[in-house]
Amino acid sequence: MSVALILQLKGPQTEISLGEGIKGREMEHANRTRVYEIVLVLLLVIVLGTLYRPSAPVWAQSPRDQTPHRLDFDPLPVDLSFLNATERPAGKHGFLRIESENLVFTDGTKVRFWGTNITGRALFLSAKEDVQRQARRLARMGFNLVRIHHHDAEWVKPNIFGDQAEVGSKRISESSLARLDWLIKCLEDEGIYVWLDLYDSRLLKASDKIEAFSELAGNGIVAELQGYNFVNESIERAMMMFDEQLLTHVNIFTGIRYLDDPGFAAVLIANENDITHHFGSRLLLDKNVPFHTALFMAAAGNFAARHGYRLEKVWRTWQPGVSNIFLNDLEHSFYARMAQHLRSLGVKIPIIATSQWGGNTLSSLPSLTSGDIIDAHAYGGPAELSKDPHQVPNMASDIGAARVNGFPLSVSEWNVSPFPVADRHVIPIYLAAIASYQGWSALMQYAYTQRPLSGVDFVDNWEGARDPSLIASLPAAALLYRRGDVKPARTSYVFAPSAELFSAALTPATSLALRTAFESGRLSILLPKVHDLPWLEPRKTPAESIVFSDPNTSFLETAATQSVSDTGELSRNWRDGVFTINTPFTQAAAGNIGGRTLKLGDTEIRADTTDCTVVVQSIDSNPIASSGTILISLGGHSAPLIDGHLPFSSERVFGTISVKAKPGLSLYTLVGEGVRRPTSFSLENSSYRIKLSSEVRSSWLLLNSSNP
Repeated sequence: MSVALILQLKGPQTEISLGEGIKGREMEHANRTRVYEIVLVLLLVIVLGTLYRPSAPVWAQSPRDQTPHRLDFDPLPVDLSFLNATERPAGKHGFLRIESENLVFTDGTKVRFWGTNITGRALFLSAKEDVQRQARRLARMGFNLVRIHHHDAEWVKPNIFGDQAEVGSKRISESSLARLDWLIKCLEDEGIYVWLDLYDSRLLKASDKIEAFSELAGNGIVAELQGYNFVNESIERAMMMFDEQLLTHVNIFTGIRYLDDPGFAAVLIANENDITHHFGSRLLLDKNVPFHTALFMAAAGNFAARHGYRLEKVWRTWQPGVSNIFLNDLEHSFYARMAQHLRSLGVKIPIIATSQWGGNTLSSLPSLTSGDIIDAHAYGGPAELSKDPHQVPNMASDIGAARVNGFPLSVSEWNVSPFPVADRHVIPIYLAAIASYQGWSALMQYAYTQRPLSGVDFVDNWEGARDPSLIASLPAAALLYRRGDVKPARTSYVFAPSAELFSAALTPATSLALRTAFESGRLSILLPKVHDLPWLEPRKTPAESIVFSDPNTSFLETAATQSVSDTGELSRNWRDGVFTINTPFTQAAAGNIGGRTLKLGDTEIRADTTDCTVVVQSIDSNPIASSGTILISLGGHSAPLIDGHLPFSSERVFGTISVKAKPGLSLYTLVGEGVRRPTSFSLENSSYRIKLSSEVRSSWLLLNSSNP
């Protein structure tokens, strides 16, 4: 996760641990006043919880009202676990592999991954029964991938190394591994695959015997490794030793070594660790790390001598051009060695080097081809649907610019901030539709939870498991994306920069062409053949692609206020902030849809709530018009009634939905796991007319031919 985002969220005087809502280290001193405040808040939460504690949310009585409610951890009215029916247990199709730009299992089964992150304390402080219960809940929500993250972070106690502060970063705790084993086993039983990060943010310690450790450890106790690992061989060896311990570990519940388990989908060598944009400056002459600077300068000198450059052009990391080429070469050599080591251990699944994150320019992409998949992180903000591509990118186009021609694209982190963004309910269904249209391979929401899975009454941006705004449309997004309801783009746009890739700061923010091509069709980046980077091999572009090299070209009319996909199924109107999906199986409207009448195939939506999401989907194998089971998902704004704590105060979606479907269906409000309440509707011109009123106190309705 981006350092910039972390800094944005930290308060001016205190640094809170991630377990309390922020990524960071634990503060060693206690603030007694804050403790008293927390006690009072908890007492108030208990009182409110007593008043409002149904399994399903208690919703507002009118469009203007907001009523406190809980979204309990365990009961989930929606059940999409049938999507995993052919995947239980995960790995039954064999190991995941790459076929062109697609993810395919050994038996030839193609797969798309709709995932989330389980991080931090949730990995090591959750009771076994809670882990098993939450694995089932994840499957009900439609997830088929979980990324294990923050397992090595210092603020997590215990973490993968246990709870002894003096233990070095090479020795893994058996008791911590047992916790991971159980989580992995429970996920795989539910048909959910595992994405494993090898390094996230662990700190080096004196017992790791790192060369020149003292110059990295300002306090003499711990040191960060980002950046330094690219030149310090002892850090590289320590990372390899850790990787070998972890991947050759035998899961005590399955009897299978991690590296032999086809239930693992991918491994990532290092989270958010690059020198092409972020950490290269740590190695410079003014950073008071002489041992590492000497290694860096020696590498720069060797590169300069091999390719005939002046040394001062090579080592100046802040300057574009030759230095960017050198940094890519240095970064690539590290990740290539790490990948080779993993293969020598017997790793069979795709390997990812690191991610495109935190403002990386396109010049950071070449080194990422050291892995099998290009991964990206995307953190948006309010009103993503309203961002005009003539002027600025949105989070989806930022992801799109990370897609390298010929490689699958994954998104291991996506979210919006600052919490609670009012319109975050639109993001799951919007990203799922765009990902399907663009042909991306995997998306992982950040995060399901970072706290114990028992259901602690704290909420923030990293606790999606009980966020009503996200939960309302996450299952709908999973169904759309995994089923492939949205057709892939017919038109392929390929951006093919030459030397400009390294000499200019190319990003969606600086390139009109990237932003507008993304709105017009499938976007990918064709990396150039570079004499100084013999390992960089451009891959074949799709047939009949529109190849362009001018970053300032526009693929939209100047006066355009909306884009419509070349399949006709997706539309984004940035002037109004409205996004629609119109396919036979999914019809949806999201954003500022209040006061509008939107006609989508078999569905007509008229919302009175200003900003909301309405999704109508067939659940069976038939299109909406002939389906016997139709799910309606409703999302609106939610915010904690008390900052950082349950319950939420949620805005209800009011309006009218008309659905043309087969006769004989009944309408139910889904109010709990396996609990349905008959709900009134009317029939008009062969359409089911559903009034969203105070009678509907749930995020989900079901039109069904029976009520089991």
